[in-house]
Amino acid sequence: MTQGFKVTIAAWPNGGAIPVDYAFCKPAAQGHIEMSRNLSPALAWTGAPAKTRSFAIICHDPDVPSKADDVNQEGRVVPASLPRVDFYHWVLVDIPSDMTGLDAGADSDGITAGGKAPGPTAHGVRGVNNYTDWFATDDAMKGDYGGYDGPCPPWNDELLHHYHFTVYALDVSSLGLQGRFGGPQALAAMAGHILAKDTWVGTYTLNPAVPNG
Repeated sequence: MTQGFKVTIAAWPNGGAIPVDYAFCKPAAQGHIEMSRNLSPALAWTGAPAKTRSFAIICHDPDVPSKADDVNQEGRVVPASLPRVDFYHWVLVDIPSDMTGLDAGADSDGITAGGKAPGPTAHGVRGVNNYTDWFATDDAMKGDYGGYDGPCPPWNDELLHHYHFTVYALDVSSLGLQGRFGGPQALAAMAGHILAKDTWVGTYTLNPAVPNG
């Protein structure tokens, strides 16, 4: 938290388990996983600095396997010791400065095959998340995944995944980003413009052998 700026997600306690409604995938009664509701959570923020001209939301998972060899493979596990990389689940910039939050479902309410369109919305400019890369070779699902798409970690991962929802208060009304920009590009554009930021964390797993909460 910076300068009294505070972000809250009411759907789960900070550091607690994310309910399945906010996930892309959930455990299945038969088999390993099935699609979930994929609802973007309601966020609220308070205490923004007086010079704030816009907000940005970035949600990333830093616990994603750096190699996909064992991911979702029967009879194998993704070891907790495997090096991990970032996966961006939500990139939303140029949120108007008079906003103090987003309602549940504002940026996702269901799974859209091929992705929701990136670009301008009534509540900000969507970048693309990393499902764009994940589904790139899947003819039924490939496309540009804009806005929020929730957790779907490997069902055989030994590691509990952590999802960092960070809201940034910025001193510019627009970052000037267009097209297929992702999390790294948004963070680079924010450099030198961040007045305050705060993060709310949630955890998620699809592996029944991994405790969550």
